[in-house]
Amino acid sequence: MQFHTLVGILPHEQQFAQPLEMDVTVWLAAVPAGGTPAGIDYRELHAAVTSAVEDREIGYLEELAQRTASALMQLSPVARVRVAARKPHVALPGPLAYAEVVVEQDRDA
Repeated sequence: MQFHTLVGILPHEQQFAQPLEMDVTVWLAAVPAGGTPAGIDYRELHAAVTSAVEDREIGYLEELAQRTASALMQLSPVARVRVAARKPHVALPGPLAYAEVVVEQDRDA
């Protein structure tokens, strides 16, 4: 998912929106033998990620990825999530394609 938002802790990052990419992988709960496989509405996933991005200030990618993972774990029948928060424009003194933080959360952990 792609967003254009305020992200970062530097003064210019808090004034000028920049690209933010969010990759989400979900694993659904196991289906008992003879049961009906569960499904999930992708619109729910998109809404949860959008809410995590837009509802509060984004300082660090780590906090955003964790907040997003926690929100996705609230969706039924999600059993495990992997969230990658990626910022293509990073203020560093050398070449860099992007900065990325990955968080994984498991219902059993």
